[in-house]
Amino acid sequence: MAKLYFRYGAMGSSKSANALMVKYNYEERGQQALLVKPALDDRGGAGRVVSRCGLSAPCAPFSAVYGDLAGVSCVIVDEAQFLTRAEVERLVKIVDDLDIPVIAYGLRTDFRNELFEGSQYLLAWADSIEEIKTVCWCGKKAVCNARFGPDGRLTKVGEQILLGANDRYISLCRKHWAQGDPGPAHARPRTTGGTL
Repeated sequence: MAKLYFRYGAMGSSKSANALMVKYNYEERGQQALLVKPALDDRGGAGRVVSRCGLSAPCAPFSAVYGDLAGVSCVIVDEAQFLTRAEVERLVKIVDDLDIPVIAYGLRTDFRNELFEGSQYLLAWADSIEEIKTVCWCGKKAVCNARFGPDGRLTKVGEQILLGANDRYISLCRKHWAQGDPGPAHARPRTTGGTL
């Protein structure tokens, strides 16, 4: 029986790398894995999932999950936090009606520590919820995503969605997120490109 999996983590927890490895594992066994991401996410270029560690693969737009899924063994969704409720409902139907497993990767919360719409419904409806862990600059588990404002300081105001990578975001433990403390300059992420 197929399941809907939601694998979430703070920025920099290797969610995209995990998605790409799962795709590779399916394909290595001769099975077709459909890798998709929301059209909103154009980082790494349209039609590509790119991890911060350099792994990449072509992907389809999320709209592909409304097409013919004959022969598809698994649907893998990157950046699932950007999904709408209706899109998460479509994933539920793929699992329940077509008996195809769906593995969705994404952030749980935004830089204000509020749920994204897609994450809210994945947390509500997923059969399996798993955290992919990463660490804060202090060494504790990072559970919060923090955004740098135009002045280079952490901010908790602004639109929920602002695409960016290490140039705009850092993952922090709850204590340092609440304090607005990105850590010493040497602990801040490198801005060498890639996506989160």
